[in-house]
Amino acid sequence: MEEVFCHNTAIIDEGAKIGKGSKVWHFSHIMQGAEIGENCNIGQNVFIAQGVKIGSGVKVQNNVSLYTGVICQEDVFLGPSCVFTNVVNPRSFIERKNKYKPTLVKKGATIGANATIVCGCTIGKYALIGAGCVIREDVENYACISGNPAKKIGYVGEYGHRLIFDTNNIAIEKESNYKYRLTENGVVRI
Repeated sequence: MEEVFCHNTAIIDEGAKIGKGSKVWHFSHIMQGAEIGENCNIGQNVFIAQGVKIGSGVKVQNNVSLYTGVICQEDVFLGPSCVFTNVVNPRSFIERKNKYKPTLVKKGATIGANATIVCGCTIGKYALIGAGCVIREDVENYACISGNPAKKIGYVGEYGHRLIFDTNNIAIEKESNYKYRLTENGVVRI
């Protein structure tokens, strides 16, 4: 894997694919059949199982576990110690590998430290999941989720700032100056 940095304590199984410019740090394990895009940063003590797909530009912080069925699109941020499940009702004495439910994290979404994403959910693009949340259902694009139980507390723009909508349902995000519209189907960038 030329043009990829892998710390000498990382375990990269034969058949794992890692894109150029990516870095894999101390004590991480990338299993056979996992796919990691270009320019990703895989922190310390990260586990990435078979069949996991990670798009380009993804940052996976320390102590994250990504199990079979997880797909992260490009530019996703996974905070320290967040966890993804892949079976709704696991039991150690029953093999349920044929019951894995896929989880999709769309482009630009952020998942905070210690959050748990229960399998079968879709996290919308640019959504922001707060630290410690337990996500058990789909999250819409640009949604800002906080607390436990997790609740939508508003919307954020692509730069992660809260969106405040005017009487015409238009918001302009600080820093980016991007403009958004709140519709009956959710938020769209205009």
